[in-house]
Amino acid sequence: MNFTRFPRRRYFKGATPLEHMPRLSKALGGKVDLWIKRDDFLPDAAGGNKTRKLEFLVGEALAKGADTLITCGAVQSNHCRLTLAWARKEGLDCHLILKERVPGAYKPKASGNNLLFHLLGATEPKVISSESNMLEEMQKTASELQKAGKNPYIIPMGGSSAVGALGYALFAEELMAQINETGLKVDQIFTPTGSAGTHAGIVTGLFGNNAGIPVMGIDILSGSRDSQETTVHKLSMELAEMLSTPAVPRELVICNDEYVGPGYSLPTEAMKEAVFLFARQEGILLDPVYSGKTAAGLIDFVRQGRIAAGSTVIFLHTGGSPALYAYQDTFM
Repeated sequence: MNFTRFPRRRYFKGATPLEHMPRLSKALGGKVDLWIKRDDFLPDAAGGNKTRKLEFLVGEALAKGADTLITCGAVQSNHCRLTLAWARKEGLDCHLILKERVPGAYKPKASGNNLLFHLLGATEPKVISSESNMLEEMQKTASELQKAGKNPYIIPMGGSSAVGALGYALFAEELMAQINETGLKVDQIFTPTGSAGTHAGIVTGLFGNNAGIPVMGIDILSGSRDSQETTVHKLSMELAEMLSTPAVPRELVICNDEYVGPGYSLPTEAMKEAVFLFARQEGILLDPVYSGKTAAGLIDFVRQGRIAAGSTVIFLHTGGSPALYAYQDTFM
């Protein structure tokens, strides 16, 4: 696939590590060989998967002459943190719209990403209720900025447009190069699936490379398998059209909605156990919202025998560990 057709900023060089997790594999019975793709190692401002998307999103924004980025997310949004960080690198203004999915969740002086918003010099975020429409709020902000003579560029929640998903189609090629170089025979990939850009990019990229590796998306957002699969597939179709590659068959988009718990960002006992297991077996910090719940799904799949003995599985770590510090009451 030719990604040079699209405006892109190069925020990192090389590939993120693909690491073996032998201690965790053994702790879970030793029947499944677990590996981890460390997108938590991506720069900047504590890292995370959104940087891959922002390479293309900010690239397009700059190509259009934008001087301001507008984006949205939850009150501890990793995407907002990284969008703000790269805006600072590029000398752009940045406006954040934060949705309180849980009433009263926004605390301006909270730790985690709220602290980093402050350190990065965020314009006072606009905090909206769970009933509000994020896109409409971003469009209102864009209109106000245009009247003031600014040229804003709107980035959707999670950077999950077809442009943003380009980053994870490219990720699929990076991962396949590592797999081929090491000779690793991979049976399945586990990824968080939320705003859909990461999941859609991976399945589109793998299908375009004829990889033949199934992807399990652990839903951390909607709590509805059918709804999430529809969202991911729709975005993958848009991405495939942009890349001029074959459309991903609907049956290859697979989500699991069993690990959301009471709702987005709300802790579960399984997530807590997963965070402790990764930390104490492998020295790896997961976040409580995305990678923690995805790891809970992976661990449960292994324990229940839902992954065949002898399989090799790659877990995608999408980053977000700064959010841990806003969940001290959960883990202490």
